[in-house]
Amino acid sequence: MKLFIIPLLLFSLLLIACLPSLAQNNPSRQEWIQLYNGKDLSGWDIKIAGHALNENYKNTFRVENGMLRIAYDQYQNFDNKYGHIYYKKPYSYYLLRFEYRFIGNQLPGGATWNNRNSGVMIHSQSAQSLGKDQDFPISLEIQLLGGLGKGERHTANLCTPGTIVEMNGKVNPAHCIDSDSKTYDGDQWVTVEALVLGDSIIHHIIAGDTVLTYEKPRIGGGYVSKQYDFVQAHVPNPDYWIKKDNTLLAEGYIALQSESHAIDFRKVELLNLKGCTDPKALNYKSYYRASDNTQCVYRKR
Repeated sequence: MKLFIIPLLLFSLLLIACLPSLAQNNPSRQEWIQLYNGKDLSGWDIKIAGHALNENYKNTFRVENGMLRIAYDQYQNFDNKYGHIYYKKPYSYYLLRFEYRFIGNQLPGGATWNNRNSGVMIHSQSAQSLGKDQDFPISLEIQLLGGLGKGERHTANLCTPGTIVEMNGKVNPAHCIDSDSKTYDGDQWVTVEALVLGDSIIHHIIAGDTVLTYEKPRIGGGYVSKQYDFVQAHVPNPDYWIKKDNTLLAEGYIALQSESHAIDFRKVELLNLKGCTDPKALNYKSYYRASDNTQCVYRKR
């Protein structure tokens, strides 16, 4: 009898382990992806102006005390070492959520406008496609600003290196567009969400309030200005981007910015809103906003 019980027990344990793949997922259960795993920089690529891909100059990007930190304690001067750390996979329809805080004082050599200034890039070109000396990727920047102790200074704004957007049905030519957020002074944590729906509409959200909305993001706008164009920004192939002028941006990479003021991130997570929309599939999700039924998984018969 005992010899029979042991194989039966093993079979039961194996069956339990396989149950998630045999049963349909709860279609309303949100499956958040932790882009930052809280332990290391796995899944991310680093690109700092003037340096090769994944050369982490002076340990700018690091993990300490569970936080993904952008730090400058090994620098003497910023020296235009604009940098970004890119998640490995592009996305198109998603809800992005991250928590950040500015700390300390700005590194000497940073531009005055970079005091308590950083950003998170969305719909970005890949780290691999950047030129060695390129300052910023072609992307949409969720600009993060900290208060300076007096006056208003909004955060979750939009800046547009090599891109342009519409607001209320009209092209907004400004390089940086203020949100309606309140000012966050000091080193306090701030939670920002971005609801990104391909090339249609994007919302910036703080504490449940939509503070900025724009539509139809696309390549264009002359990089930043006539004075600071693709050439001045060290983009290696300006003709390529000029030919793509007015091309809608439907997807891209997510990147965290290094811009001379230390900043911490303790959470970077994403809810993918594109996937299997067939209710008969095992991996159907009711909250998907865009369909990709090539991902559908069905019960074997």
